[in-house]
Amino acid sequence: MVFKKMLSALGVGGPSVDTVLTNPNTRPGLVLDGQVNLRGGDTAADIEQITLALVTRVEMEAGDSEYAGTMEFYRLPVSGAMRLDAKQELSIPFQLPVPWETPITDVYGQRLRGMTMGLRTELAIARAVDKGDLDPVAVHPLPVHERILEAFAQLGFQFKSADLERGHIHGVQQTLPFYQEIEFYAAPQYAHAIREVELTFVTNQQGVDVIIECDKRGGLFTAGHDTVGRYTVSHAGVDQVDWRQQVEAWLGQTVSSYASRPGFGHGGRPGKQGHQGHHGHHGGMGGMVAGAALGIGGGMIAGELLEDAFEGDFGDE
Repeated sequence: MVFKKMLSALGVGGPSVDTVLTNPNTRPGLVLDGQVNLRGGDTAADIEQITLALVTRVEMEAGDSEYAGTMEFYRLPVSGAMRLDAKQELSIPFQLPVPWETPITDVYGQRLRGMTMGLRTELAIARAVDKGDLDPVAVHPLPVHERILEAFAQLGFQFKSADLERGHIHGVQQTLPFYQEIEFYAAPQYAHAIREVELTFVTNQQGVDVIIECDKRGGLFTAGHDTVGRYTVSHAGVDQVDWRQQVEAWLGQTVSSYASRPGFGHGGRPGKQGHQGHHGHHGGMGGMVAGAALGIGGGMIAGELLEDAFEGDFGDE
């Protein structure tokens, strides 16, 4: 998407900026490339800096209340101080690295309900910063993410929603100030034991920490509580794992973990404890899981068009 933003501080006739992404689709660990196009206004202007920033919508907590706010999680200066003459046209190419922990927004061409992300351009001139508009960005899963999500769909779990929680997960090396929770309704064969499952990926260059939290049902004399399991997988050898069998094993271990310790789980919000769990073990090796797209069958359908989502989630700040 190309956006045009006149600098309101300078009024009509000031410089304008267009940011153009070569491709708005990306994956964690890759890059977004494009160019920032400047056009001088009626008079020369001294630009102090041009910066690009990845921003997203994050659930936060303030006191006893919760709210969703826009959070910046990566910045890239693309230009330092420069003078833009009247009517001058200038194009600045850029390559913006996408952090490995960047949350997934799209699966099999469908936007995850609850997820929004954009690339913001900031133009600093005369000690004023104009934040411009946003280019929508779509972050697609890496192969290991896809296989795990496919396995949940094959087992009958139905996608509920996804969001980002501000905070850190206990015991997991994490660089971003938030983590993603992908929520599923329990599959029929698990419904007697659990209500819902929350899936979190914390990704790095070598592999992924997979955190599974089960909302476990209570018994006749026991209250329901959360159980959490943490499992580590590598990017290598993804196609040699039977992921359905692997996820079944993880779920079995997670449901049985800490069964006698109600409340042993996570808060996930500022000032509260993060996820706690244990290292799991890799399951048996086998053939690649047959394709099971998390489309209509898996419930991975966006509730609105991407443009509408940005209007609602990234309004006036």
